[in-house]
Amino acid sequence: MTETVSPESFVDSDVAGLVLDGDSLTIEDVVRIARAGELPVPVDIDPVAVSGMDASVRLKQKLIDKEIPIYGVTTGFGDSCIRQISPDKAPELQRNLVLYHLNGVGPIASADVVRATMLIRANCLVRGPSAIRPHTVRSLLGLLSADVVPAIPERGSLGASGDLVPLCYVAAALIGEGEVRHRGRTRPALDALADAGVAPVELAAKEGLALVNGTAFTSAFATLALWDAREIAFAADVATAMTCEALGGSASHFHPFLHRAKPHPGQRTSAALIRELLDGSALTTDYRQIVSEEEALDGRGFTELRARIQDKYSVRCAPHVTGMLRDTLEWADRWIEIEINSSTDNPLFDEENEEVHNGGNFYAGHVGQAMDSLKIAVANVADLLDRQLALVVDEKFNGGLPPNLVRPREAADHDAGLHHGFKGMQIAASAVTAEALKTTSAATAFSRSTEAHNQDKVSMGTIAARDARTVVELTRDVAAIHLLALAQAIELRGVRLASTASRRVHELIRAQAPFVDRDRRMDGDIRRVAELIRSGALRAVAAGQPSE
Repeated sequence: MTETVSPESFVDSDVAGLVLDGDSLTIEDVVRIARAGELPVPVDIDPVAVSGMDASVRLKQKLIDKEIPIYGVTTGFGDSCIRQISPDKAPELQRNLVLYHLNGVGPIASADVVRATMLIRANCLVRGPSAIRPHTVRSLLGLLSADVVPAIPERGSLGASGDLVPLCYVAAALIGEGEVRHRGRTRPALDALADAGVAPVELAAKEGLALVNGTAFTSAFATLALWDAREIAFAADVATAMTCEALGGSASHFHPFLHRAKPHPGQRTSAALIRELLDGSALTTDYRQIVSEEEALDGRGFTELRARIQDKYSVRCAPHVTGMLRDTLEWADRWIEIEINSSTDNPLFDEENEEVHNGGNFYAGHVGQAMDSLKIAVANVADLLDRQLALVVDEKFNGGLPPNLVRPREAADHDAGLHHGFKGMQIAASAVTAEALKTTSAATAFSRSTEAHNQDKVSMGTIAARDARTVVELTRDVAAIHLLALAQAIELRGVRLASTASRRVHELIRAQAPFVDRDRRMDGDIRRVAELIRSGALRAVAAGQPSE
């Protein structure tokens, strides 16, 4: 196969340790730790990073001792930056910052999102200029290692001034406030900290702000969405190859000449993968074969060909659609890895020049733009697969397959006319696709001025990232429905005639969902096949590698 197998979801894997330096955290690292489940997750801080953190803490204290106004340290927050307090009040100010932002709403974020949030926030803080003690960050990593998962409502962040509301739930757990999920149940944070052997942190000056004034919650959704979208791209290419077989389509649409002529890397990758997946198939045709089997004109002015010399757009243009997703992933991955290795709070302390700098690195504009683009690219794949499914189940277009993929029965058979096969599945796929497409509205275009017009231009990156997560989940369900239909179609055509890769995929699906010989519920089938996509098992099997 052209592509290597991605790591599994890591839920059942041994989790290797990780040392944070603020510069080298990868998307794969985040996913590996976030999806480790309740396994111990050893994460520590690089000694060089510790030195940098200590230096900024010393500078912070030196400036505090001079009683000069430092934003969020010896002044109020946001529009209240004109109100200075005495240094002795600084720790209490940090605790109040955490408490007055505990006003999130909506569903509680999933455990993998929260774990990713904690890891990313820690990595950003160990870069150094945030003036937070290594002890405080190590306490945060202690919660992560013990799988103490703060209960964070998903809604309430503008994506600037960072993820204040959701990150305050992380900071609250660290000081022993609020609720967490630990050992399979929701419990008071203070109790979970005691069980985990982590003492509640007494926040020093700036530390509350350092913990909550960043883009980690947004970046957590983004990181997981990017990772899962890779599997969507692969599943779409598998589905396209099997669609070509189910419809008796032409493999010529994926010829290297065509895609060298328009050499977008993602398009070329998808076309090459589809060609590989079709290798050895007796169910497809090609242009030469179609032409060779047609009668010559022999002087006639007109004739009607018996076969189509090219397939519909949802097959022929599939590499262009999935390739767009692949290329979006390439640059979006780069943007997100920069973000999760950045100092994203305010202010930042320059120890070398003994200066404090006020800025806006908490603005999640790059993450939001990447996620708005990602959700459009992924939703386009959902629409592509929905259109392919429409061809496969419709007797007017599917090249002789039975309507709705119901095996034909003799008229005298009692079951004749009673069963509707994949009719309901197509309805569900259409509904889910519509929801994915509806969710592509650009969240980053909806900036709102708030907080006494101090936060008068905000990124809305958190909403964009949550939307991207949702679109990925919806598209995965569409892909699962389509793959179930394709397994049915390949079986009706004759599995032995399919390509080697398609036979392997068919066998994998059949291990989760039997052939549909009569009407039955299929929601469980969809969930199980969707998990094959999410976990990387589909990719592994299609590539001829063992799946977990």
